[in-house]
Amino acid sequence: MLRITGGRVYDPANGINGVIKDVCIADGRVVADVTDGRTIDATGLVVFPGGVDVHTHVAGGSVNFARGMTPEDHRRAAAFVRSQSLRSGIGGMTPTTFATGYLYAGMGWTTVNEAAVPILFAKHTHEELRDIPIVDKCSMILMANNEILLDLLEAGEHERARHLVAWQIWASKAYGIKAVNPGGVVSWKWGKNSSQLSSPIEGYRNVTPGTIVSGLARIVDELGLPHPLHLHCNNLGAPGNVSTTIETMKLLEGHRAHMAHLQYHAYGGDDWHTMCSATPKVAEYFNAHPNLTADAGAVLFGDTVTITADGPWQHLLYKLTGRKWGNLDVENETGCGIVPYSYRPNNLVNAVQWAVGLELMLLIDDPWRLHLTTDHPNGACFWRYPEIIQLLMNADFRKDCLKSLTPHARERIFLPDITREYTLYEIAIITSAGPARALALPQKGQLGVGADADLVIYHEDKDVAKMFSHPRYVIKAGEVVVEEGEIRNVVEGRPFLVQTTYDPDIEGYLRPFFESYYTMSFENYPVEMSRLEKAEVFECKRAK
Repeated sequence: MLRITGGRVYDPANGINGVIKDVCIADGRVVADVTDGRTIDATGLVVFPGGVDVHTHVAGGSVNFARGMTPEDHRRAAAFVRSQSLRSGIGGMTPTTFATGYLYAGMGWTTVNEAAVPILFAKHTHEELRDIPIVDKCSMILMANNEILLDLLEAGEHERARHLVAWQIWASKAYGIKAVNPGGVVSWKWGKNSSQLSSPIEGYRNVTPGTIVSGLARIVDELGLPHPLHLHCNNLGAPGNVSTTIETMKLLEGHRAHMAHLQYHAYGGDDWHTMCSATPKVAEYFNAHPNLTADAGAVLFGDTVTITADGPWQHLLYKLTGRKWGNLDVENETGCGIVPYSYRPNNLVNAVQWAVGLELMLLIDDPWRLHLTTDHPNGACFWRYPEIIQLLMNADFRKDCLKSLTPHARERIFLPDITREYTLYEIAIITSAGPARALALPQKGQLGVGADADLVIYHEDKDVAKMFSHPRYVIKAGEVVVEEGEIRNVVEGRPFLVQTTYDPDIEGYLRPFFESYYTMSFENYPVEMSRLEKAEVFECKRAK
């Protein structure tokens, strides 16, 4: 049992805004009161719910591919020293699994969502997720370029497509579905892309990116999945892609959807030389449509490595930069590309990208619907979140940072004219309460009675980046895991997954596809529950 006393609590899910109050913990949950046990005096400190990362890339084949492609990153990364509680490992842009858990916990984050899992790689991904200590985790499977699904959409067999998606979710023990460049990855296997939402994709007559988006959004809602369709739009990163983004959002009217890394989809201009911010258009539409949530996918200047299932974009990035490049074709399901990258303030495109992520977070009115991410590691590594928090909370600091941009770049963005500053209450929303709500994890992102006892205690500091980089305490499931920046205790995080309902006959339909087209047998494809120890299974709320 544990009592945290005297701290200034920010718990937006329960409307608590900087109130000095006690938080009591027993058996891994927040309770109304405790009569004995340890007491932590949090007088003069700030108490938040544990952070929730709605979109990150921390496990699976693509991350391992990136680790192998960037050995120079590991050589320059600081090592984690082996001790009684820590395993040795390395950090860098793609840290080892256990280092990932230490880094997240050391910053105050206690739940993460791995946002892109090919079903064929699901077993391996779950093994890696299990190896990430401390944090709880869930995952999204890639479906927008699954050729069995597209064949069903081509034939107009919506009901069977719904049963297929439901079976795939349960077979992979996932929490939801992710759509990456719908149709574009299938076209990439023919050396092409799908940039027009209304044009048939390569190899199909009736299937367009638009039909994939609307069809998957409908299926997600019909199944009653807790989290909406998690969507990476077509034309990621391209000048002028704001028109595609708005058109996609219009297709989603009447359905829930989560717009992934929205920063990469909010650009104006006709080419790389005229690229500019188009955030006012995106923010205006987004503000008026509460069916949508999004994560920022913010960019910070510096070195990173880009990892995405959007193979056509990664090949273009390779052609633009001349950096080394790798591509994976995941049989009938998806693809993957890896390109190391450096964001530089004197580069027009990079400067616009840096500004756009901040502009979206400052122009979108409702912090409950836009969540802090960097699309780790694409825009920046997740442990740089405190730098973004400082930019959001301090307009003067933003002005100083703007000086590093060229005058030409400053003419193409809106950030210099934005004076909004986030409060600590709003930071608690975008880092914890909001993403927990978007993922429909009611026990996360809050400190009410019955919630998981995941919380972080910060020294209040005018240096906001320092404050959020070095918590005084991090508590996971009622256990103190971090104290003054050091890992004190390593607990095992839980996996979250969804139990879907589907017609058992779908297995008979699928089996011949595996015999004809897959390198893995049908029997070896599903992930066994025995691989997910202590899993928490969520039911669909509107299953049909």
